[in-house]
Formats: sequence, C-alpha cells, structure tokens
Amino acid sequence: MDVFYAYTYTTAGWLSLQSLALITVPHAITTLLLAETRPASEIEIYFARCLGFSLLTITVLTAMLTGSIPLTSTVSEPVTGEDSDPKAPYAVPTLAVTSGFQAVSAVYAYTWYLASGKTVFAVAMAGYVAGAAIGLWCVLFASSRGKISRRTGADKRTTGFPFGNAEAAKKHAGKRL
Repeated sequence: MDVFYAYTYTTAGWLSLQSLALITVPHAITTLLLAETRPASEIEIYFARCLGFSLLTITVLTAMLTGSIPLTSTVSEPVTGEDSDPKAPYAVPTLAVTSGFQAVSAVYAYTWYLASGKTVFAVAMAGYVAGAAIGLWCVLFASSRGKISRRTGADKRTTGFPFGNAEAAKKHAGKRL
C-alpha cells in the first residue's frame, strides 16, 4: 500500500475514533478528564458532540479530497505524461493541512498533559505525533514521483548544494569512458 494512502486511512481512523467517542459518550469523556465525578452539563455535552461532528466532517473531507473515495462514477482514461499524478488534485494541500492540524493538536495535547498529568492526554499526543510525522514524511518525500533522468538515473530536481554527490559523479564519469 502506498504510504500516502496509509496516511489518509490512518488519519481517517484516528479522527473517526475520537469523533465517535465524543458523539456517543460525552459523559464518559467528562468523567475521564475531571478530577471530581459529576454529571456532564448540557453545554459540555453540546460542545463535545459539536467537536465530534466536526472531526467526522474533517475525516470525510480528508478521504474525499485525497482521492481515497472516488468522486466520479465513471472510469476515465488514464492520464499520461510526465507531470501526471494519480492522486486527486487537492491531495497534497489536504495532506499539508491535515498534517498541520495533527501537529498543532499534538502540541495542545502535550500542554494539557504537562498541566494535568492525565494519561488520556499522553495517548492523544502520541496518536497526533504519529499522524503528523507520517504526514510530514509524505509531504517531503511521497508527494510526487520526481523527475528521473533517463541518461544518469538521478532526480533532475536535486542539486549538489551544499554537498556534492560523489557517487553519482563516479557513475557519470564511468559512462564517458
């Protein structure tokens, strides 16, 4: 499976898990996070369910905009060409936004963990850090196939700055002989 789609499904699963908990059992969330046990107020239940619906919406948008869920019912001709990418046109921007969301959420969960010491914040932080790390990796390395030179086999978009590629220079010098 492509790392990009693994990130998409992991993000969708993580956000769905959180949203379902917030929508179905907001009372349990309140019990986990408060020091004293008391029933959740109506406003806490309202905000928990609104956040749950928001996370579910982000999940669906992430799956649709990255091309994991096809938006057309017809099979189109495969796109050929050097710059064609099989992913949806909004896949990379969606990837960047969701990775940023997960990074900010990880920092926020970390601050709450430091302030309260509750394990639930550490678990949330770990999940968000994992998602943000995979998303960052995808933004940096898996967002395009690159431009591979037929002559040298090297990626045309790279340069030797600030370090030279001695191994590629040896291979290239060997072909001239």
